Amino acid sequence: MNAFSSAVLAGLLFAGSAQAQSRANQWERAQNRYEANEDRRELRDDRMDVAELKSVLARFDKSWARRDVREMDAVEARLRQLLHAELMESRNELSSSQREAQRSQREVRAEQWEVRDDAAWGRRAAYVSDKRDLRDDRRDARDDRRDVKAEVATLRSRQVIARELAELEGRRAGGALHRKRDLIQELIRLAEREVREGKQEQREDHRERREDRREHRRG
Repeated sequence: MNAFSSAVLAGLLFAGSAQAQSRANQWERAQNRYEANEDRRELRDDRMDVAELKSVLARFDKSWARRDVREMDAVEARLRQLLHAELMESRNELSSSQREAQRSQREVRAEQWEVRDDAAWGRRAAYVSDKRDLRDDRRDARDDRRDVKAEVATLRSRQVIARELAELEGRRAGGALHRKRDLIQELIRLAEREVREGKQEQREDHRERREDRREHRRG
């Protein structure tokens, strides 16, 4: 193969690689927008959960103070509904976090390939750019693994609380009522922690959008 043919082949390979990278970046930006919308929805739901649980706690205290058995039964029924919904939500969010962690790990592997390819073909500018993208992707993958661990811990905590509340349901002795109140407060703390984590997710979404805009300007 002569020098001209080699140059043409290298140009075609570079163009193909650049086109593939552009498509990958477009897909990643679309995925990031979708995740940002999902994070906003989840944060809104988490705030509603906190408000609902605090309302249940207020009703619980009032019915306990008044020795209102009928209202206490209604409070327990409402708490059971909320906890069932939160368990389903926790499972869904865990599945979503696991999918996101898998996706981000695939992006790391793809970016590693890009970096090696840039080095092999001597594309200095692309190499520097892709190394920066690889660093960002690794950070995102680390954050996503952290999210999975947090979702697992939250789900397990709610499952433990659900089992204990089921054992206490209908019991009106002072010790049982004190324990129920403690468990409701623990559910509130879990929900408030999810709100804080949701705000952190939004900050990360904002950072990813900045990175997307930077890549778009380069691409």
